[in-house]
Amino acid sequence: MTSAISIQDLKKTYREGKTKQHKEALKGITLDIPRGSFFGLLGPNGAGKSTLINIMAGLTNKTSGSVAICGHDIDKEMRAARRSIGVVPQELVLDTFFTVREALEIHAGYYGVPRDKRRTTQIIEAMGLADKADSHARRLSGGMRRRLLIAKALVHSPAVLVLDEPTAGVDVELRTQLWEYVKKLNKEGTTILLTTHYLEEAEELCDQIAIINHGTLIANESKQSLMRRIDSKQLILKLAAPLRAIPLALEQLGATATPEGDLTISYKPSQANMEEILNKVRSSNIMIRDLVTHEADLEDIFRHLTK
Repeated sequence: MTSAISIQDLKKTYREGKTKQHKEALKGITLDIPRGSFFGLLGPNGAGKSTLINIMAGLTNKTSGSVAICGHDIDKEMRAARRSIGVVPQELVLDTFFTVREALEIHAGYYGVPRDKRRTTQIIEAMGLADKADSHARRLSGGMRRRLLIAKALVHSPAVLVLDEPTAGVDVELRTQLWEYVKKLNKEGTTILLTTHYLEEAEELCDQIAIINHGTLIANESKQSLMRRIDSKQLILKLAAPLRAIPLALEQLGATATPEGDLTISYKPSQANMEEILNKVRSSNIMIRDLVTHEADLEDIFRHLTK
């Protein structure tokens, strides 16, 4: 599959303060993001995510390496590369003296979109800004400003949409509307690159996830593969009647009793399966009222890899 974003041995070194000491923000990142994917880029604060995004957007100069957006090198084909990408920044940076409609029209002009091909009204309606179209940005709430930022990133119909913490500080309704629209764009072929600290969002939305830490890529694989990194699962058996003692067959599985009188069994899915465990429960003549399973989520895996 053709890459929407191709990054090869990307490095960025900053000189800090009066001492002019060198700080490596990116230490040779190599990463390919397939076209049409919903790609998650995760990492702790200061890991290098924003530096990487700013280089792709042409806002920060790289030290070495190469970056191509939809096949366009950001140095050799700067204009084509920038037309191929739309970036929604984390910070709410807007020109407060323009109305919503004016801001989108001006932004479309920056990209050379002809007036007869602009989708200003369509984007305003899609982002739920129709009743605010003629309001100045300074009069918008934080959530509405976030919608306007996303709208601005879409005016030139980019093949790649980068969302840098898009739901930070927004309410549940806006978050739901945003993801519905973004998933629609992705189904229509737009490549989505998402950075977020809400790991449940990345787990639900992304089909591939990369994790960056201290400027180094420490994971890059499908979500399904990443979720198997921790080989651990927990089964909680809610019993019809409390046990006086744990049966030997379950004790050998490492079953422990909870204060509520339930049984907890921790096991490795690679070495045992649910059917085997339940067969041992049945052979012990235990009546089960209910059962609950818990397995490692993306947050558990993220902490495991970045600790």
